[in-house]
Amino acid sequence: MKKFLIITITIFIAITQNTKAETIPDLIGEWSGDNDTFSELKGMKTWRKNVKITEQNDRRFKGHFTYSAGTKNFYGIIHPDNETITWVASDSRGYNFGKILEKNKINISILYI
Repeated sequence: MKKFLIITITIFIAITQNTKAETIPDLIGEWSGDNDTFSELKGMKTWRKNVKITEQNDRRFKGHFTYSAGTKNFYGIIHPDNETITWVASDSRGYNFGKILEKNKINISILYI
């Protein structure tokens, strides 16, 4: 009986630890920060960018951001490491890659193809 109890407790601890490790971050809300860019056409620019994530289902999310040319919708995914994110707009020329740095802090990089 004692052996059974130890095995049961060990399995419970393992399941509990895996559940904590698999907690998917909640990205729903408004995110804002400085957008630093460098391009051959426009040189170095910095402007405030506001991103709104409106829906999330497990690792998948969607949202939009507004800029001088209008509003752009995007769709994204949280990678299994629960830190890396990728999103893309349907009419985009590239992908946005990012990292969740803290509960309320993300860093996004853009890759144009």
